[in-house]
Parts: sequence; C-alpha cells; structure tokens
Amino acid sequence: MESFIVSSAIITLFWNFNFISLTHATLSPSEIIVNNSNEFYQQNETEVELFQWQDYSVLAAMLFISCAIGVFYGYFGEKQMTGDDFLLGGSSMGTFPMALSLAASFITAIELLGNPAEMYVAGGQFWMICLAFILVIPVTSQLYLPVFMRLRLTSCYEYLEVRFCKSMRVYASALYMMQMILYTAVAVYAPALALSDVTGLNTYLAVSVVYIVCIFYASQGGMKAVIMTDTFQSAVLLGSLAVVLALGIEQEGGSDSIWDYARRTERLHFFDMNPDPTVRHSFWSVVVGGTIYWISMFCANQASIQKYLSVERLSQARIALWVSAIGLVSVYSVNFATGALLAAHYEGCDPIQAGVINASDRLLPLYVVRQLGEHRGVPGFFVAGIFAASLGTVASALNSLSAIACQDLATGLLGITLPENKGAAIARWVCLGCGALSFALVFAVERLGPVLQLALSFNGMIGGVSLGLFSLGMLFPWANAKGAIAGGVCGLVLVLAAGGGAQLAQVSLPRLPTSIESCPATLNLTSHIDLNPTENHDDAVFWLFRVSYLWYTSLGCVGTLLIGLVVSVITGVTDPADVPIDLISPPVVNFLNSLPIKIKKALRIPTRLGSERRRSSSVRPPSLADDKDTRRRRRLSELAGGVFYSDAPTLTRGHDNLAMGLDSEKPTPHEHKRTSFKLDPPLNPNTPQTSTC
Repeated sequence: MESFIVSSAIITLFWNFNFISLTHATLSPSEIIVNNSNEFYQQNETEVELFQWQDYSVLAAMLFISCAIGVFYGYFGEKQMTGDDFLLGGSSMGTFPMALSLAASFITAIELLGNPAEMYVAGGQFWMICLAFILVIPVTSQLYLPVFMRLRLTSCYEYLEVRFCKSMRVYASALYMMQMILYTAVAVYAPALALSDVTGLNTYLAVSVVYIVCIFYASQGGMKAVIMTDTFQSAVLLGSLAVVLALGIEQEGGSDSIWDYARRTERLHFFDMNPDPTVRHSFWSVVVGGTIYWISMFCANQASIQKYLSVERLSQARIALWVSAIGLVSVYSVNFATGALLAAHYEGCDPIQAGVINASDRLLPLYVVRQLGEHRGVPGFFVAGIFAASLGTVASALNSLSAIACQDLATGLLGITLPENKGAAIARWVCLGCGALSFALVFAVERLGPVLQLALSFNGMIGGVSLGLFSLGMLFPWANAKGAIAGGVCGLVLVLAAGGGAQLAQVSLPRLPTSIESCPATLNLTSHIDLNPTENHDDAVFWLFRVSYLWYTSLGCVGTLLIGLVVSVITGVTDPADVPIDLISPPVVNFLNSLPIKIKKALRIPTRLGSERRRSSSVRPPSLADDKDTRRRRRLSELAGGVFYSDAPTLTRGHDNLAMGLDSEKPTPHEHKRTSFKLDPPLNPNTPQTSTC
C-alpha cells in the first residue's frame, strides 16, 4: 500500500507539474532555430508529443517496483531488529544479487551520459578502463578483501582505529561522509540537468522523484531492499542501453558503417602510449591510473565493503567481484558502442558545434528523443534507465552513510551505545536524515559554478587518501599512528592542490574534428568551437595543475604512503609482532615469512610472523552474553579464517590457522609458555579501549 501511494503521488506530479515540459515539441532538427543565446524556438505548427502514455507507464513501473521492494523487506520480510540486520542485511544475501548491486552502485547516470559523449568527442581511448576492471579484482580479492571479511566491522573505518588510533577513524569517516553527501547531490543533479536541456524534463522535479523513491525504499528495507532493488534496476539500466543501441544500429543500416566511420575518424585509437602524465587520456593514465582509482572504489569505499559483508563467505564475495567486473565491462562497452553510433549519425551536423546543445552529455538524450521517439515507450525506457542509475548510486550512499553515522560518529566519536533491539529503527531514521541532507544540498549545487566539476573529481581524491591509509595499515606492519596522520593530511593537501589548481587554470580539453556541412540552413551557425585545443601543454600552467584527473587517486595514495612511512621511520616504527595478525594482509604475512633470517632481523620481523593469535584490545571478547550482531560476526569471521573475535582466555600460536597458509607445526612447550599471554578484559566491558593520537 505504501509503495502504491508513493508511486501514485509521483505520477500525479508528472502530470500536474508538466514533467516533460516539451510535451508538445517538434522533433526534427530542421524545425529548430538556435540563436546566439542557445534558446530554442519552434517553427512548426504540427506538434507531436515526446512522452506518450507508454513512456509514462514504463517509468512509473520502474519506480513502483522499486518502492514495492522496500515495502516488502521493511514490513513483510524477515524482521530487522539489530543494526547489522538493517545495514548488512544480516549477512544473508545471495552472491548474484550482491554482485549486481555492487556493479550498479559504481554506474552513475553521469557515466551513462558521459561515456557515449567521450567516444563522440575524443574517441575510444577511455574504453581501456575495462582492463582496469579486470586487473582490480585479483588485487581486491587477495590483498584487501580477506582482512575485511575476517574483521567483520560494520564500518570499514573502524579498522583505522584498531590499527592506528581513533583520530584516523574519525578523519577518514568524516571525509567519506562529506564526499558522498556532495557527490550524490552532484551525481543526481548533473544528469537531470542534461535531460532537462534536451527533453524539457523539469530538473528539480526529476531530482525530487529520485530522492523520494530512494529514501523511501532505502530507509524502509535497509541493505536487503537496496541490493534487491539494485538487481532489478541494473536489468532496467542495461536493457535500456541495449534497446537504444539496437534500434540505432537498425536505423543506421547496420554496424559496419558505424565502425567504418569510427575507424576513419580515428575514434578506435586505444593505445596512446605517451607517458606524459598531463595527457588527459593515454594508455597509461587510463589503465594504470584507472586501476588505482578502481582499487580505491573496491577496497577503500564503505559502500562497497558493506556489500561484501552482506554475504556469509569470503568465496561468495570473490565470485561477486568477478561478476560485477563483467557487468561493468558490459555496460561500458555498450556505452562506447553507442558513442560510435552517435558519431556516425551526426557525421555531417555536429549538434554541439551547430549550437543545438551546449554540452556533450546532452548528445544521447537528444538522439533518443529526436530519432527514437517514434518507438512508443523507448524514451520512457531510456529515462527509466537513467533514473535507475541515479537510484542505485543514492541508495548505496544512503545505506553506507547510515552505517558511518551510527558506528563512527555516534559510537566511535561520541561514545553513544546504541541498544541492540533498536539498532534497525535508529539506522532507519539516520538513513532518512542523510537522504534529506543530500537532497537539500542539490539546491546549492547549481550555485557551485566551477566547484561543480571539482566535486566530480572529489570522489577520486578522497578515495586515493583512504586507499593509502588502508594500504599503510594492511601492507606495512611497521607503520604507526603518527605516520598515518601525517600521510593522510599531506596526501589530501596534495590532491586538493592538483584538482583545485586544474579548475582554476581551466585547462582546455582535446576534441576530434567534426563537421556542420550537412546542417539545415535554418540553423544559426554562428557559434565557434576550437576543435584543436592544445593537449594540456600550456607552459604557463604549473605542471601539477595539468596532470590528468585519472592520476588524482594515485597521487593521493602514493603521497599518503610515502609520507606515512617516512614519518613512521622518524618517529619509531611499530614492531610487526605487536600488530594483530588479522589486521595484516595474508599475502604480506606469507611474503615476510618467506624472507631470509638476515633480512627479517633487519626489518625487525619475528622468525615466524603470525605465530601468535592476537586480538585487538579495542574489541571485547565475545561470550554467550554478547548481542546477536557480535555472535554473528564471530561466526562469520571464523569462516574467513579470522581470530579477531576469539574468546579463548589464552591466545596461543596462530600458525594452525589454515587460512594464513602457515605450517601446522606445534611449538615446543618452552616456546608456548613464552609466547602465550592472557588478555585481561577492560574494566568497563562496554567501553572499547583504543589508542589515542
């Protein structure tokens, strides 16, 4: 009933507020005159509706089903009582739905409109990012994922407190919250604005619809609703792209002419091996820089890690990673093929140079509305796909922001203990509040001006710093809290300087030549576009400001690591034997154990790193009296080979942990006596003990 009410209200808004304000607009480009102010004037008295009832029906069905899923999991599914029930789906989700949800959370509406435009404007070099999707999976599966699956921390940033200190946890979680609230607002507003300019879609109404539907099902059904809705929406998204591509190829007379034109215009150039980091898109910036960016998205992003924890086993998460990578490659490939279609269709009349549209991300909506509008339901299906991408982005963000607010701010920073039986209810209200805050920020986004583009790059900047901090802790057991603080701050300053300077410098972007020779004579072709701008080589601009945006994540990550390691050495490195074994990446443990004895002594590595099972003192030993969430975490942690939640009164050697790949040899009685120790519980068992810095 709730979903029906919400959907009915939305459909009423569509009609009453003239959702498609160009309901009676002409379709032919020859019937449009564009003056120097890029204002549109219709000259034909014959009016054809852009959105038919079939289009409204398709869009309404997508929104209704999304709301219905939230209602089902919120009111009719298994009752959600604890925080982990709401935020992690009780760690009972299926592998395939989680994989599709993971992929859907990475595909924003900005990319759906921007990738075809990139192919049209600059060629297919950026398609090589698909290699990054493949390369990132082994790194994620082996280096980072096992640590998160063993610790089973609802907020991934709690790792930074356990490994370093509370200050780092608060710092990283605050950056993430600021990043996601701002990015979701931009990620919804920017494509809505693009659709508005071409289709007449009311921008604020579109944004309102996305947020109302998303906040509704995310706050009612939690992670289960988010994952299942993402699964449905990913099918809508991919289906809409496939339909547009298939119909477009049919109208163009087949794919051969499309790819032939792409070859003739050098849009199939994939191997620009120029090593210059100021080249916007080269093989190195796209593949190497893109791989590091996507490692940060898969390994240092709360929304991603939260979805890994929604399944029981490490093997499930690893399978889901490969499935999501295949999904991402498929979507990007269809996107770039659509870009080649647009280039062939507008071969003799570039809408941008002709002044019909003022930005490249309007190309695909323009094509769908003008060329495919005769197919009833196709424009609605296309808009539903764009909406689905926006819904997936916002839903994952809201769920992760709710986890951060409950775990890192309320519990970690303020020391507020949330009652177990009210955890889900509190998380619902927090989710609602985060959604309202992000929605309110939309109305400020349009006033950001040049800062708007910086906000889009902010995702990679923060991701690089976060990846650097997690890598510092998991890959370098010598790093200490002071090094982490210095590295995190300096890395952020470095990437903000690069990104901010680039926005101030306004470096021109490369563009392939286009033609307006076949444009109708009724168009006012007085606009001028420089088709051969310099490729980021203006000597007047400082080199750091000319670095490709694809290197921002690498800058933040490498800067954080280098500064963190140097400061750790200066201030006194941490003894690797004192780091709880589950906080170190298993391949790093195996590598360090394989080193010769002399090198181990020089690096202060014990003869057998990981020979003791150690749990961080910040986590109270679970017992039968512990709450449901803690008992579940202990069980699932042990499934992943972890010892983090071991409740043994004496923590003994850990080389019998098969997941670590260590020998099963038994210690001598003397050695066992020397290395065993008892973990005294804190005076107040409800208060975690952490280091301070």
